[in-house]
Amino acid sequence: MSNNQMIINYVPGDECRVAIVEDGKLEELHAERFASASRVGNIYVGKVTNVEASIQAAFIDFGVGENGFLHYSDLHPRYFPGEDVEETTERVGHKTPRRERPPIQHCLKRGQEITVQVLKEGVGTKGPTLTSYLSIPGRYLVMMPQMDKVGVSRKVEDEEQRAKMRQILDQLDLPEGFGFILRTAGMDRTKLELKRDLAYLQRLWKDMERRRDSGSKPRLLYSESDLLVRALRDLLTGETNEVVIDHEVALDRASRFMKIVSPRSTTKLLHFPGKTPIFHAFGIEPQIALIHAREVPLPSGGRLVIDQTEALVAIDVNSGKSRESRDAEENAYRTNLEAVDEICRQLRLRDLGGIVVNDLIDMRSLAKRREIETRFKERLKRDKARTTTANISPFGILEMTRQRMRGSHESVHFVDCPTCRGRGLVQRPDSVASDALRELAAVLDIDRVTKVEIAVAPRVAGELLSSRRQLLGRIERSSGKHVDVRVSESVPVDRVSFYAYDAAGADIDLTSVQHHKKPKDLKPWQTHDGSEWADEIPAAAEQEADEAHEPGEPTHPIEMDLPDVPVEEGDDRPVLAQDDDSHDRNGRKRRRRRGGRGRGRGGEGDQPRDQRDSRPDQRGGGRGRDGQARDG
Repeated sequence: MSNNQMIINYVPGDECRVAIVEDGKLEELHAERFASASRVGNIYVGKVTNVEASIQAAFIDFGVGENGFLHYSDLHPRYFPGEDVEETTERVGHKTPRRERPPIQHCLKRGQEITVQVLKEGVGTKGPTLTSYLSIPGRYLVMMPQMDKVGVSRKVEDEEQRAKMRQILDQLDLPEGFGFILRTAGMDRTKLELKRDLAYLQRLWKDMERRRDSGSKPRLLYSESDLLVRALRDLLTGETNEVVIDHEVALDRASRFMKIVSPRSTTKLLHFPGKTPIFHAFGIEPQIALIHAREVPLPSGGRLVIDQTEALVAIDVNSGKSRESRDAEENAYRTNLEAVDEICRQLRLRDLGGIVVNDLIDMRSLAKRREIETRFKERLKRDKARTTTANISPFGILEMTRQRMRGSHESVHFVDCPTCRGRGLVQRPDSVASDALRELAAVLDIDRVTKVEIAVAPRVAGELLSSRRQLLGRIERSSGKHVDVRVSESVPVDRVSFYAYDAAGADIDLTSVQHHKKPKDLKPWQTHDGSEWADEIPAAAEQEADEAHEPGEPTHPIEMDLPDVPVEEGDDRPVLAQDDDSHDRNGRKRRRRRGGRGRGRGGEGDQPRDQRDSRPDQRGGGRGRDGQARDG
């Protein structure tokens, strides 16, 4: 029997972390900082700030400083014009079909009040995603206002079990005008436990109504529970053997909550009194360190490479040193099996969402591909988030989507590198030096500028003052202005800072100066001997160039003097491959091809078709090297 534990690390005023551990192996990790708690699940009464008919969406001010995005597919029928709420609550958990929906501009107006719930946190510059289909989760039930139907969790696939759960719901005295879903945690629960959870949800709804009718708008109506309560409500299952908490305050809150929703489970609550950090004591902290690693090892020697981008998550499966069998197909199959288990685990651990592209090792066997797909879908059943998967493509790609509820652990605990801006690449110092010289020439072209200082990293300064010293001096002399290169340890290696001054020594704001002039008076280039720019080349540099070419060394092609070549008549005519006077590599005169292959393109191709000879039996005929016809 496996040992399933929920380990809770609670630090008041800072952070709460919840780990789901199975036989010592970390399966799920949830973390929440109190200063930046998630808004997912919160319910607000807001105001419509803008309705965009072009994208059939509205932007809602719900009092958090940034507007939320409400798509028309998430608009409840009670906001449809002329609709009766009782007639629009026919199907629980289903949205009104698109063909039955009026345009959003006919449903919402600017300044209109609307009750919304946060579905997803904003990502990047995008605001939070909202819905007007409200749902309030309990321990065993989910209550949905204005949805007058009941149902069973989609996680329960067995039809016999679903029918049994529906019978349980029918025995409850459910209020009218509300929809309810029986969660998987409600299976095999007594009627008393379900009634207790129902009373808890009804009390929450009455409190929401009271807050909505009083106070200013927009405002918060319902705040989703913090991570401690959510973990006990959503993650605690019948298979969990114990819940270990390291802080007395958190343990007291957990005990009071469990007495309300599930008194039988209070016996699972345990206190960890040790001075050693609880995650270190249970061996969880070293496993957490691997969550942020790009590569994840597999048991047989292979590895996963996980890259998170703006558009999708890419997971590459590499066989590495996996050589359990001499059969390449069998090795690929075994590695893919291990990869499927680890991918599903990493998705939960890292809380990755959106589009996920898994690049598996190629397998020729269609049967083994189907086994991998079945294994993948079976492992995903443990995931609380909604997932959809596709079949393995001919290129070995398995695509899937996973519900994105909150930001991934990477986005919560990391920020983009200020040097590479999150790209993982830094420009080479020599390339930065070349860019700096180009920008310097543009800055020196500003009329008011008389002096420029360049602040660069030490490695870039070394490039400017060594291999590019002559080019820097040439730019300075041609402009007649002074240039200083300043070394700064605080400047990143791929950045260059310019400071410009006028004749009086005052700073010039380069951001407000247009220093890109449109070229004028363009003239064609006239070849000359180079005497016009001889003054720009230092004598020392010219002497160094002469000394660099020792006798016998090859000269650069551009420095060579072209020899005089006698010009004969016809030399300016292009030489074609089929000229009669061309010769092969042995000096023999080339034979000119006459005609081509195929019907109607024989040796007599220059003659009309009706004038050609018809010699059906001369299969061996042809032409010799001298061009004369010969018999077969």
